[in-house]
Formats: sequence, C-alpha cells, structure tokens
Amino acid sequence: MATESVLKLPLKDQVIFGHEGVFIHPSAEEGGVEQDLLVSGSLRILDKDTEVVVEFRPLEDTVDPSNMLCAGKDSSSVVEWAQCLGERTSSQQLLEAQQSCETEWDMVNAVSFRKKPCANGEGSLNHSHEKNRWAFSVSISDLRSIVVKDEGWTFLILQLKDSTCLPPLHFHQGGSREFLDSLRRLALLTESPDDETRLLVSTPNKALSQSFENLLDDNNFGLVHQKFKRDPYVTTLGGFSKVTNYIFDALRGPEEQHQRPPDEVADLLGEIIPGLEINQQEEPGFEVITRTDLGPRPQVSRGEPLSAEGWTKHQDPEGRMMNVAELKHTIFKGGLCHAVRKEAWKFLLGYFPWSSTLEDRKHLQRAKTDEYFRMKLQWKSVSEEQERRNSRLRDYRSLIEKDVNRTDRTNRFYEGIDNPGLALLHDILMTYCMYDFDLGYVQGMSDLLSPILYVMENEVDAFWCFVFFMDQMHQNFEEQMQGMKTQLIQLGTLLRLLDLAFWNYLEAQDSGYLYFCFRWLLIRFKRELSFQDVLRLWEVMWTGLPCQNFHLLVCCAILDSEKQKIMEENYGFNEILKHINELSMKLDIEDVLQKAEGVGLQIRSCKDLPHSVTAILGLDTDRRGSDPTRNGSAPAAAQTSCSNGHLTKNGSQNSVRVGFRS
Repeated sequence: MATESVLKLPLKDQVIFGHEGVFIHPSAEEGGVEQDLLVSGSLRILDKDTEVVVEFRPLEDTVDPSNMLCAGKDSSSVVEWAQCLGERTSSQQLLEAQQSCETEWDMVNAVSFRKKPCANGEGSLNHSHEKNRWAFSVSISDLRSIVVKDEGWTFLILQLKDSTCLPPLHFHQGGSREFLDSLRRLALLTESPDDETRLLVSTPNKALSQSFENLLDDNNFGLVHQKFKRDPYVTTLGGFSKVTNYIFDALRGPEEQHQRPPDEVADLLGEIIPGLEINQQEEPGFEVITRTDLGPRPQVSRGEPLSAEGWTKHQDPEGRMMNVAELKHTIFKGGLCHAVRKEAWKFLLGYFPWSSTLEDRKHLQRAKTDEYFRMKLQWKSVSEEQERRNSRLRDYRSLIEKDVNRTDRTNRFYEGIDNPGLALLHDILMTYCMYDFDLGYVQGMSDLLSPILYVMENEVDAFWCFVFFMDQMHQNFEEQMQGMKTQLIQLGTLLRLLDLAFWNYLEAQDSGYLYFCFRWLLIRFKRELSFQDVLRLWEVMWTGLPCQNFHLLVCCAILDSEKQKIMEENYGFNEILKHINELSMKLDIEDVLQKAEGVGLQIRSCKDLPHSVTAILGLDTDRRGSDPTRNGSAPAAAQTSCSNGHLTKNGSQNSVRVGFRS
C-alpha cells in the first residue's frame, strides 16, 4: 500500500514515492541469518533538497516464508488459500493462523502474514542487526541501470555506476510500476539495446531531471518549471518564453558553463533525449552532413479553394470518391471552400474511407454514434462518490474544464457565457479520456479539437475526426514526448541543409536546439495563425503532400523569411525568442505554403541528398518508384517513421554527429 507521510521526516525531505511490503530475499551465500528469512521493508524516493535518493528501510519484523500464505489465482468468488511451502491447511489451522498473525494481502498477487510480537517478547525474533545490514540509501545520480524481471511477481535489481548491485527488491504485492513511473519523472529511463530487461538511468542534473514531458504550464499548455531566465525581453512574453527559457537553462546549465566543449554537449544531449546517439568519431550508421548545393528554389503558385461543385465531380453515383490522387493535389494547392470542409475533412482524417459508398458511410456513422454515446455514458454515470476515489478522472475533468473556458473565446462559435460550443468541447474531451484513458487529457488538446468541432458542428463527427487527428499527434502528448524530441532533431537537420550559414548563426547564439519552434510543432501552428488560416493549413497538411513531414518544411519556410532580419540585427537568444514569438497572427498563410512547397521541390530536385533528409521527408521511398501522391495516411507515420534522422553540429574545431538508432 502506497504511503506518503512527510511528518516523520525532517522538513527538508519530501516523499516523492513510498511503498511498503517490498522484500529482500537473503540467501545463505549472502550471509543471511536464515536462508529462508525474508526482509520486508519500505521503499521510498526522497527529495533531500540537495539530491534525490532511493531508500530502502526494513521493518521491525522480518517475515518467515513458512508463515506466508498465497491466494489461489484460479479462484473466483471465494478466495482459496494454500500455504506456499507446505500442505493445505485445515479450516481450523487457517483460523488459528489468522488469529496469531496480521495480514497484508493483495487478491491478485500474494498474501503475507507477519507474526505479531507478543507483549513478553515471545514469538518474535531479534533480527535488528540483520535488518540494519539490508538498509540502503543511494542517490539517483549514482544509478547506472535497473534490471526488471518477473517470477510471479516483479523484482528489480539496482546497479550503481561503480558496478555495485544492490540486493534485488521483490514487489510481492505490486508497486514496481509506480516506483518506475515516479523515477521517470526524475531521471531518463531507456531500454538497453543489449538487454531488454535492463533500463539505463540518466540524470544529467537536477534541472534536467524535471524531464522534457513537464514543459507546459497553464498559460502555454502547462509548462511546469523551477526557474527561467531573468531578462527584460522575456518577462512580457508569457508562457511561451517560460517553455523555451526552461529548455534553454536545462540544456545550457549555469552561467559559467555557457561555452561547453563539443564532447560535453554530446554527452548532455545524449542524456536529455532518450534513444539519441552522439558520436565524436566516424562510425558506421552516422553520416556527416556537409554543404550541399541544392540549386535554385523553384517558383510555385497557389490555386483556388476546391468548390462544392468540384468536390461533387469527384464522386461516382454511389458516392465513392474518384481520382483521389488528383483530388488531394487540388486540395493541397488551394485548400477547400468552407462548404466542403464538413464532408472532406472526414476523408482527409481517415474517418471515412475514400472507397466507401454513401450507404457505407451511413452505416459507419450509425455504428460510431452508438460507440460514442456508450463511452460518453461511462463518465456521465460516474457518481460524485465514485469520482472522489478516482483521482485520474478527477484531474482530467478539472484540467478540461479549465482549458475549455479559455479556448478560442474570441471566436463567435465559442464566445459568451453558457455557450453550447464550450459544452460540446468539454463533453468530447471527457469522452476521449474514456476512449484513451492511458493518455487521457493533456493541455493543448483542446486547441486541436476546437477547429474540428467548429467545422463539423456535430458532436459525434467531431469526436471521431479528433480521434483520427490524435492518432497523428499522439506522440506529441505522450509522457516522454518522443514525437516532440524527434521533430526538433529533424527540423535542425533540414535547416542545416537549407542554409548552413543561418544554422551556424543560431548555434552561435545558443539557439541551435530550435526550442523557439516548440509551440509550432506541438499544436501545428494553432496559436501562430488566425483561426481561418489554421483551417487552411491543416487541410493542406492532411493531404500528405508533397512529402512526409510537410509541417517541418512550413517551419523552414517561416524561418527562411525571418533569417535576414535575425542575422542583420545580430539577435541573440532572447531577441530571437522575442522575434519568433511576436510573429503570432502576423503570418501570411498563402505565402508560407507557397514558400514551403518551393523548399520541398528544391530539396527533391537534389540528387545527392544525405540519407537522413530523404528519410525525414520520405523521399527515399518515392525515388524507389512509389507514387509521391500516395494516400493521405502519410502524416500519421510522419512522426515515427523517421527514426534514423541525422544531424551534424559544428564546434570551433570538432564536429558532433547526432542520430537516432536505426
């Protein structure tokens, strides 16, 4: 049973995690008093202000396995008890055991009985000396790895950086997952490439141990942070500056450490982003990106939005969509007129199959309507009493209510008090928690739903379109935010290819990590563009044209337009941040899309592209003969299919090659 009591500790110590009923199994070889003796204790993670430690403290009483009883896992309505190390007890023996022992049990796992110490001391063993030798307290910065194994219950083996292995910790009554989840909030746990049972532990410093997934606050999708730079430029920038400054401080470290040597930067980056490999030497699997002549950038033009008449021409008499590749190309070049969006978005997002007939879609909508309201009823029927015992659902509801009340309130669809649009936003997001309870609700998701509900004007259709959009965006909001980390690396790779001089300038200004693009990528420019421009951008991106990860080319196009001012004005880190932040609501979406398409064509025409770039944009697949206007599922794969992107960062004399494991 988890316990979190700060009263027993000095005020400076805070319990981050606590769990009792964790066992050590001493063996005769390890010098145990008795081979069958079990040492039961409590495992805690403590924040001691100067460091965070993992601590195991044995309880006053040890446990004799001869007194342990197990629940029969095949029993259903009646719990069947059997002695672990002996024959089945009679009812009378069981009654006597229960009278002389106190029970700690878990119906699913094991039930242990501890002998109660008698008043006169009889019946208890004095193992205080033995107990104390199994106590330990280690800093998480000293941890190298954790081996996770299962033998009917989970046990963990903690290995220190000096190769010392602590005694295995056996979780007879559960709690191992909660322990690892708590540790993940303080350190980076990544699976070892050589041993799938081993988690490697990285803790670069206390600022970084806050972990990348917590970089959101109330003003800008929930950034939780301990510090941010004090500077007159950024104090007025709101939540976005908090996001970028926190990342900046975490990466850059104390003021006296600003000029890190390349090898130190390599080590730091490798610890910040799980799965990232950084090498100082030439090795197979890594490529050095050098200056590439891309040739002139083609001039492209945009078209007119697809009209309702044009959309209807692409349907056969039964309602199937014809010439889908041509249709997507038309949408990519000009978008859609608003009257078409309600139907077309369902196809672009994957809710409706392109080959479905009108009758097929009616059946699908009926089935999806039933499914939606079954899920909605799940949270609607939860009583107040139930919700008081469901902290996750309670937290989801609280966060949703807070975010809904400030989402697009200047839009007529959501303005005013008691607006029905806000009620629909709330209900759809709550129902999504039932659909994907593991993810639940994360701040920023309301920004992705709002335009979809605005277009659909229907609760059920909006929900399912949102589900398919979240399938594409899911990694942005997962606990480890691997999608965000990957995209920032990929964007750096593209930017370096397109303009090495600008990239080097950003590097010199401590801005090579491109954290000022964090918000762009997280919610697909939702807060950078006017509401109508967001609709246009999203439908263009959902076509999957002209390549994978087109949204990264949109980032490149915006930065390309701003690079001259940034470099001519000699902007430093804070000025770059301020300038990029102030672009919000000032971008011309048609100009951005035109330039992004031109950048894509410029890259595609180059014959000697680095493999990392072709992988990011999916051009290696296209060049093997597949149709570049393949189906619209490309965006969904865009964030996960490019795991081998590479990036080279130049130091004054050395270069650091960065890449993901193939």
